Amino acid sequence: MPLVAHTDLPTFQRLREEGEEILNPERARHQDIREMHIGLLNMMPDAALEATERQFFRLVGACNQITQFHVHPFTVDGLPRGPEAKAHIERYYESFETIKRDGLDALIVSGANVTKPKLDQEDFWQPLTEVFLWAKQNVPSILCSCLATHAVIQFCYGIERTRLPAKRWGVFPHKVMDRKHPLVSEINTRFDVPHSRFNEIFREDIEQKGLKVLVASKEAGVHLAVSPDGFRIVFFQGHPEYDDISLLKEYKREVNRYYNGDIEDYPPFPEHYFSPKVQRIFSDYRDHVIAARQDDKPIEPFPEAAVLDYIDNTWRDTARAVFNNWLGKIYQITDQDRRIPFMPGIDPSNPLGL
Repeated sequence: MPLVAHTDLPTFQRLREEGEEILNPERARHQDIREMHIGLLNMMPDAALEATERQFFRLVGACNQITQFHVHPFTVDGLPRGPEAKAHIERYYESFETIKRDGLDALIVSGANVTKPKLDQEDFWQPLTEVFLWAKQNVPSILCSCLATHAVIQFCYGIERTRLPAKRWGVFPHKVMDRKHPLVSEINTRFDVPHSRFNEIFREDIEQKGLKVLVASKEAGVHLAVSPDGFRIVFFQGHPEYDDISLLKEYKREVNRYYNGDIEDYPPFPEHYFSPKVQRIFSDYRDHVIAARQDDKPIEPFPEAAVLDYIDNTWRDTARAVFNNWLGKIYQITDQDRRIPFMPGIDPSNPLGL
């Protein structure tokens, strides 16, 4: 939690100038230790539904250990679901009507699979925009992940994503662009982030609309940006929530797609993810799969167990730090009644007073 400037000590002002959050005594008196309620709009397909829950719950749970976090998963119509996923949602998820009635302190919106040429043609487009419009009026901050980032930027700012020549996937180095912004305060100025997507919204397009880029990569583009007010909408174009083996599982699916004839080219390795030893193992397996496909023979099991000890996670600590900053700022500005987005005195158009 932030420092309180209870005296005129010059150090407080110096820390403010460096981008640190320093509360004045009056602001501090309005804060009270309490629980926080975080919504998770989970739009991921059935195979990734529960994994996505775990990934985001884990990031939230790793934040400030004083605060009690209540995470409320829900979803929207327009997403194809099988019987098991429908049963899971019916048993464990809340309805959007319940979410609206009870309120939220923050909202996370996951990515989703797409089937149409344009995002606004997807069946989930209208339900998603309804959730967003409600949250923009009633929730202090909305964090969008990957596809949700593309959808909300298109909806709010008219920027359509661009199809990339090839899938961008792997773990890429990034750099903090604005070290004074509270979301990236006290985190590593260089760190890794996983990416996995076929489309991108470019930095120049984002900045032309007044959005602020906080973290970017020379190879992978923008990862973290915020709305012009600095906080109400947080955009992730990468996947800091990914587990160690998320890209490994994705690579396995792509290999199976090649063997089954769904794609013509054998998938390349995710960039900067596999060690040289792992690459050697999978190069040998690639030769086996290609030969088996040509000869119409069964393939040996994917050698996942042989590589698990060599898969490193180089992004989780920084991801937790950013989440901790995000939820910490929300805690400082949201009303104790979660149906009311801000405590008295907070300007919704500039909630952080930047």
